[in-house]
Amino acid sequence: SRFGNSNDYGQMSQFKLFNKEGKEGGLTATYTTGEGKVFVQQDESEIDYEHLEAVKKFPADFPFYNSDIIWEGEIEAPESGTYHFKLYYAGYTRVEIDGKEVVEERWRTAWNPNTYKFTVHLEKGKRVPIKLDWKPDGGISYIGLKALSPKTTEEQGKLALWSEMGQELDYYFIHGDNMDKIISGYRQLTGKATILPRWAYGFWQSRERYKTQDEIVGTLAEFRKRHIPIDNIVQDWSYWEEDQWGSHEFDPARFPNVQKMMDDIHEMNARCMISVWPKFYKNTDNYKELDAKGYIYQKAIQDSIRDWIGQGYIGSFYDPYSQGAKELFWDQMKENIYKYGMDAWWMDASEPDILSNASIEYRKELCGPTAVGSSTEFFNTYSLANADAIYNGQRSVDPNKRVFLLTRSGFAGLQRYATATWSGDIGTRWEDMKAQITAGMNFALSGIPYWTMDIGGFCVEKRYETAKEGSEDMEEWRELNTRWYQFGTFVPLYRAHGQYPYREVFHIAPENHKAYKSIVAYNKLRYRLMPYIYSLAGHVYFDDYTMMRALVMDFANDKKVENIDDQYLFGPSLMVCPVYEYKARSREVYLPKGSTWYNVYNGAMIEGGQTIKADAPYEQMPLFVKAGSILPVGPEIEHTAQKLDAPIKLIVYTGADGEFKLYEDEGLNYNYEKGQYSTIQLSWSEANKVLTIGNREGEYEGMAKEREFEVVFASKANKVTFDFDKFSGKKVTYKGEAIQIDLK
Repeated sequence: SRFGNSNDYGQMSQFKLFNKEGKEGGLTATYTTGEGKVFVQQDESEIDYEHLEAVKKFPADFPFYNSDIIWEGEIEAPESGTYHFKLYYAGYTRVEIDGKEVVEERWRTAWNPNTYKFTVHLEKGKRVPIKLDWKPDGGISYIGLKALSPKTTEEQGKLALWSEMGQELDYYFIHGDNMDKIISGYRQLTGKATILPRWAYGFWQSRERYKTQDEIVGTLAEFRKRHIPIDNIVQDWSYWEEDQWGSHEFDPARFPNVQKMMDDIHEMNARCMISVWPKFYKNTDNYKELDAKGYIYQKAIQDSIRDWIGQGYIGSFYDPYSQGAKELFWDQMKENIYKYGMDAWWMDASEPDILSNASIEYRKELCGPTAVGSSTEFFNTYSLANADAIYNGQRSVDPNKRVFLLTRSGFAGLQRYATATWSGDIGTRWEDMKAQITAGMNFALSGIPYWTMDIGGFCVEKRYETAKEGSEDMEEWRELNTRWYQFGTFVPLYRAHGQYPYREVFHIAPENHKAYKSIVAYNKLRYRLMPYIYSLAGHVYFDDYTMMRALVMDFANDKKVENIDDQYLFGPSLMVCPVYEYKARSREVYLPKGSTWYNVYNGAMIEGGQTIKADAPYEQMPLFVKAGSILPVGPEIEHTAQKLDAPIKLIVYTGADGEFKLYEDEGLNYNYEKGQYSTIQLSWSEANKVLTIGNREGEYEGMAKEREFEVVFASKANKVTFDFDKFSGKKVTYKGEAIQIDLK
């Protein structure tokens, strides 16, 4: 289905095309080998090599490694206006139109193409030069360039809908006087978000992949040895024997004692998440059990589709639209994995990705028909049905243990199944990092609160894979990861993952390097802020709150924030301004009008309504706190179950009235659904210079009846920084009854 412009992107043949000699009919395509020899030169009227079938149109036997393919000539538009172009690419790609570089060099690894869209204004009948320069990064790769013709101003103001087989369309109008109210209405329609287990808000370490039991346990042990906070370590795919995908059984040669592995992880006060694909090789017992009941998609079996592992094995995906299939899928997970005490589930390839880079048409054949109808009609909803299987499966056997799922694909309503989405196998370039800032904000605005990304990117440029100590590539790799970790500290879920080079901080840089020091410092900061972050998690459930907030959510009356796509609020207080350019040591930051801000590194107070040039030394990302904030800060900890009753430092950023609700519960179960939790309302009166710690509302098992708060007042005169332990304040013993602390 398409909303807005009902047309699809068309081939380049919609323009008059001229080759580099001026002859009409197509652009000149020059295929040059790695040795610099022209393999073939031909005119092409389409640049459409976007999937497995289309790449068969490439010149036969062309050696793609280290090659260079250039399309060049001129285009003449049939009408004047703004054309929307869609570049589909893997490898290194640049585009010039009318002498301007409209696409600076972009990169994706060969097997994992990406889409980039841009616009160009063209005049009817005017020929302008065009050049697409493509360097595939590996074997046969993917490339495409298409365009969408202009629409008149009148047409652009209309909403069009085109659907291949939509049978009925219902509109829900959600009224709200702010964006949070509208998102609340969305969740009323599609389901409440849950509170994830407390440990999920800590740091997760992942890698593609830990190949043995000793690797995963040893990596966690290294974190503990170095006193680097961590709560979750992730076991990615291929822990099974090579030909046993879908068996859910560990390869005994590499994982000889899974129960001991889990016990070791738990004894180190951490949790384990495991990757479980909805994919089954046809020789596995699980496949046979599902297939016998009609729960397996058959097309991949009929066509003998082999995957990319070893010799290539034939298998397919199960049908989660069948209730019986969902129950059996969970039972197989329970019997083979959950029995060890597994803590969380990573639902990879949940598009479903039965055959990577297949055409849309063939994908529809591969993933259907479903138990509820055509795969065309239910094309995008697989991840939702799959999440339902696991969420309700686990709650059926362990009803009071919080479920936590991570999925690569999403659909409306995902939040009701304790499910977070990550942005997939992104690249490791600065432009990829910048794109994640916008992606995270936009995803949150969709109403699903829990989003994360591969800190450092997943697919790695070869120059980083082969970088030597002291080289420019090594320095750039370290700086890229440093900046990405700084940013990743302030998204709903804090998670590092990727292909080689390994993403553990002690593999990125030695501990005396500023990259190491900065990454660890921000990790520790995340944990100091856990009372703030976990309170936001309670806010998400009870008030339909959104943690990662585009500025337009909180400053809707400031027109200047409407198109700011590279800074955001994390909760109500923290303005996050990631640095996404190599060797940048400052960046522009807009501070919205009608507010006052504190620089967290020097305590300076800055009036809003202005753009400033913020310092951004290697070790620090610009970060600001809004006046009127009450920021609860905990002690240094190495995991989220540590020092739960420790004193909390309340930093009051004076300059405006403020409030914050401190939320606490047991952290691992669903007793909060039964009213077993506590909240403490914190309020600051700017006029009276008084902080009120309100009456505690509610209680839960194990709750500390008394606790200590230390109140620190930040002001223009008292410059408080995020070096929290340097600042002391007024200490009070809180017994659940309201108390007031004045500034004097």
